[in-house]
Amino acid sequence: MIDYVWLIWSLIILAVWGMIFLFRKDYRKVMLKMSLITMPFGLTEPLFVPQYWNPPSLFDLAKSTGFDIESLIFSFAIGGIGSVLYQLVFKKVTVEMHPSERTHRRHRMHRYILFVPPVVFLILAYFTSLNHIYCGIIAMFTGAIATLYCRPDLKGKIWIGGFLFTLLYFIYFGSILPFFPEYVNLYWNLDALTHILILGVPLEELLFAFTFGMYLSSLFEHLYWQKLQEHPLKMHVYE
Repeated sequence: MIDYVWLIWSLIILAVWGMIFLFRKDYRKVMLKMSLITMPFGLTEPLFVPQYWNPPSLFDLAKSTGFDIESLIFSFAIGGIGSVLYQLVFKKVTVEMHPSERTHRRHRMHRYILFVPPVVFLILAYFTSLNHIYCGIIAMFTGAIATLYCRPDLKGKIWIGGFLFTLLYFIYFGSILPFFPEYVNLYWNLDALTHILILGVPLEELLFAFTFGMYLSSLFEHLYWQKLQEHPLKMHVYE
């Protein structure tokens, strides 16, 4: 059974994605776009296997090729969830920015800032000996901070989005440990990491969740010139 934990784990988070997609029609467009953007990042799995972890995967693909189907499922699901989690909690929707708002001097760096995470990751990966998980964490954090310069209106969403996704991820990861308490010790390369576990969850997983939540929570708005406003139903209640 332990050989299918990664598959089951991926399908569980996909089911969470599916529930949100099914019941929140107003978020479907955002979720689908962001999931399709993040899904290809599952192809970066060879950068992390076995340097970061080495889990059993479907058809034993991770060990034989470095790639696996589970990473694509996982990346698809967390992209959509991470992009709307803040809106779900605080009842917000996105609307298009007026063209006049796009001319602010802060937005002159818009296109360049979008490339900050991959550039930072590549520099760290090629010119340092850091484990690639740390390269990814630093890259996403740097990307989120760079976004703050261009889109200070998203400050709350970026920081709170990071904490919300970390909380969700902690519950999600922790739900597996009671059934497979040995999973982390067996398949994470703890000797290459900090060895810090928080209720059994590697610190690196939580740092990944926080920085991913920060960056993904603002990516749709930054990429498609959107801004937040109160959900129409919430505005109606106030009236």
